[in-house]
Amino acid sequence: MRVLRRGDAGEDVAEIRSMLVSLGMLKTSGEADGHAFFDQEVERAVRGFQQRRGLITDGVVGPATYQVLRGATYHLGSRPLAFLISAPVHGDDVFALQDRLTELGYDAGRPDGLFGSRTEKALRNFQRDYGLTIDGICGPATVRALRQLSPRARGGRPVFLREQEQVRQAGPRLRGKRIVIDPGHGGGDTGVDIEGVREADVAWDLARRLEGRMKATGMEALISRGRDTGPTEADRAAFANEAGADLFLSLHCDANQSPQAQGVATFHFGNGYGTTSTVGELLAGFIQRELAARTGLLDCRTHAKTWEILRLTRCPAVRIEIGYLSNPNDRARMSDSAFRDVVAEGILVAVKRLYLLGEGDQPTGTFTFADVLAHELAKAER
Repeated sequence: MRVLRRGDAGEDVAEIRSMLVSLGMLKTSGEADGHAFFDQEVERAVRGFQQRRGLITDGVVGPATYQVLRGATYHLGSRPLAFLISAPVHGDDVFALQDRLTELGYDAGRPDGLFGSRTEKALRNFQRDYGLTIDGICGPATVRALRQLSPRARGGRPVFLREQEQVRQAGPRLRGKRIVIDPGHGGGDTGVDIEGVREADVAWDLARRLEGRMKATGMEALISRGRDTGPTEADRAAFANEAGADLFLSLHCDANQSPQAQGVATFHFGNGYGTTSTVGELLAGFIQRELAARTGLLDCRTHAKTWEILRLTRCPAVRIEIGYLSNPNDRARMSDSAFRDVVAEGILVAVKRLYLLGEGDQPTGTFTFADVLAHELAKAER
């Protein structure tokens, strides 16, 4: 589809307006006047939708916003749902199915609105237990059964408990953990490029520094792209999924029209309705606190987003925006190799904190690379 923004008109805009009206975010489709314009009112509605759904709030309808907007128009039962490898099904109806299966005690994984193999397995188990045709398709009969049954439990955070248990069972040692490091952009896409400082180059150098430290601890560190390649976000997520990664770390720098914008922020999956990658949220918090304490960069906090790189990656994933290259001070610091060493150490320590789960931990900003290596050696000798 073409990217739509204020000033555009046509059938594509009419469709966007119609969907926004159906979601209660716009009063009129504009069709009564015989035209459909992407005006200021539509832009405001798009921004409101993007903010609510954890998308980049730019008021522009690109592929990501259109996909989520289209998915928001579906409700459970409005169409059959099935696991399709070639054309994955996504939408609010999938989210409702995942949420309902979780309430009934079935492990559908993290409710992310994407019908994957784990959702299909949970659905088949439900169909088997309740005497339905076991076809992995959520059709009318399955929807009726889901609506008739009372959930075994309400409230709580079952997904959080499952994910935390997986971390606990993985143990506190870093050795053997498989981490995918994702330096943003690459190839023809340099990302932010200001006064000769290119985001893709900074991210690549930082990724290599982090890779070296992780390998020194016995971790298996994989980099998602080559120095001169720039895969899509979907390809990067697929790389992590095929590698069976335990964690996914995406490295970026930010930019803003105002040179005053500065600081570090960390993002994890979350749809704005209480659904989140719980381990991803924990890891984002550890990384954010470590980097803010070690670097002195402004703490821009952690945020839940539904970006492809976070939504499509099956393991806990975070995206770290380390400094604004549009800010002279942040840019100067990110250009310093010694500063990038500090950032790499902070990220490694944050990963270690995740697996320690609070056991034998130290105050934020005080755990060093040498401490991590000593802890790994001590655990190996026991």
